[in-house]
Amino acid sequence: MFIQIFLGSILITATIVIEVIFIQIAIKGLRRWGPHYLNSHRLSHQIILLSASTLWLLTALSLSIWIWAFAFWSMGIFEPLERALYFSMVAFTTLGFGDVTLPQDWRLLSGIIAANGLVLFGLNTAFLIEILHRILSASER
Repeated sequence: MFIQIFLGSILITATIVIEVIFIQIAIKGLRRWGPHYLNSHRLSHQIILLSASTLWLLTALSLSIWIWAFAFWSMGIFEPLERALYFSMVAFTTLGFGDVTLPQDWRLLSGIIAANGLVLFGLNTAFLIEILHRILSASER
């Protein structure tokens, strides 16, 4: 039990740090190129800004899912890697089909990966709402 909690804590910490790094890179990019796109009243510029931000954050989420999958696969919990990736994606998104589950000795990680997904999706949602707010505010000027 303690090994699961310890391992889950390490994986959550790693994925949060990665997500924050991606957000920081996005912030730097938005500071550099954002004014050009925000001050433009062209719909295409607003679409590019929001789409690029969304895809960038989706890349970070995908990386987090892969980290969990590699952890499951490297510990021999799932074979082949595709099964580990499938479980990670289903658990991370809290979809939880239940067709692939963790062995009883590792089942606490199911809740930990789901909590990780909720936190990261919430963080991404907050960031995207802020970007959308800035786009809407700029278009009203």
